[in-house]
Amino acid sequence: MEPDHRRPDRRRLLTGAAALAASAALTPLTAAGAAPRPQARRGSAYPPHRWAPASPSNFTAANRPAKYPVDMVVIHVTQETYKNTLKLFKSPRHKAAAHYVVRSADGALAQCVREHDVAWHAGNWGYNTRSIGIEHEGWIDDPTWFTDELYAQSARLTAAICGRYGIPVDREHIVGHVEVPGTDHTDPGEFWDWARYLQLVHEASWGSAG
Repeated sequence: MEPDHRRPDRRRLLTGAAALAASAALTPLTAAGAAPRPQARRGSAYPPHRWAPASPSNFTAANRPAKYPVDMVVIHVTQETYKNTLKLFKSPRHKAAAHYVVRSADGALAQCVREHDVAWHAGNWGYNTRSIGIEHEGWIDDPTWFTDELYAQSARLTAAICGRYGIPVDREHIVGHVEVPGTDHTDPGEFWDWARYLQLVHEASWGSAG
């Protein structure tokens, strides 16, 4: 049988348009002031997180990745408590903030800057524009802050970020603050277990791909 190349009639077009409109009406809206929940490629889901907005004085509003491509994750250690870090990011006098902060005790996660904005976290404008910054509660000279829960939750987050933007899971694209040119910071320090962390990111990336 020859395929039917006739154009659809007006009733079909109207019915299809109505179905699309109904589908859009059923799409849930993000609550006002809530953190966005981006969808990652490869099936890796963003872990649960709370919205703890930084002061607008601590980041640059942008439209990434349209304006700036995102191809890197920068790992930080706070040298502060989780609570005080969030407080500092809310202060307009601080002039710095990361996109996310991970708590040591339980891996609780806060988002402080939306990913489409440029957080001031790396001390290098070029790196800021192309990266997502993740702060980890603790001190670089005390590895007891780097708990299993912190590593696991951070790895899930990094896997989701890498999936969303197509970032390779390797040490060229997941770097420490100390590796950013022009910075005087030394975090995450000698006790950060890079081999373990990258393994966890790989497991989170492909384990959730389904």
